[in-house]
Amino acid sequence: MKKQLAMVMVIIGLAFTATGQDAAKKEDRPTLSPSQAVLEAWNDIGRRLIAMAEDFPEDKYDFKPTPAQRSFAEQLLHMAGSNDLFTDVAKGQKPVDDESREHFKTKAAVVAYVKKSFTEGAAVIKAKGDTGMAQMVVTPESGERMQLADLAYGLIEHSGEHYGQLVVYYRVAGLVPPESRPKK
Repeated sequence: MKKQLAMVMVIIGLAFTATGQDAAKKEDRPTLSPSQAVLEAWNDIGRRLIAMAEDFPEDKYDFKPTPAQRSFAEQLLHMAGSNDLFTDVAKGQKPVDDESREHFKTKAAVVAYVKKSFTEGAAVIKAKGDTGMAQMVVTPESGERMQLADLAYGLIEHSGEHYGQLVVYYRVAGLVPPESRPKK
């Protein structure tokens, strides 16, 4: 019993040491400004969705888990179009809804559009900085007034929801999503 108790104490001690090391690593990281935090979240979900867009087989781009759902490509196009909404609002332009599959017929065209939507959004966030991201804007769909940063976070969440849906598409198609694969 004493040996078992000693082993448990060693394991607990190792866990606390590892947790302390993780906390120390996080403390070494510089504090992000509000716009830098938005940009980091924007780029993180963008990286994940771009990886999926590039990875999913082209012959499955029109795959739907059920007939009532959007296809894999349509999910990506819808999400990228929403990113464009953010970018257009941030630039003071009227958003254009043109993410129809008819305009993006190939995997390469869809991938390019997804990349463009995240790249342009990231550029706007960087250019706006903290002051610009705090400015009030009117959302075109609801007419609600909000800070530009809040609109960005809403679209980051929206992209995350589509990421989760696309993970299901992978699984139903018998594939493993890029983020779920062992790291090399």
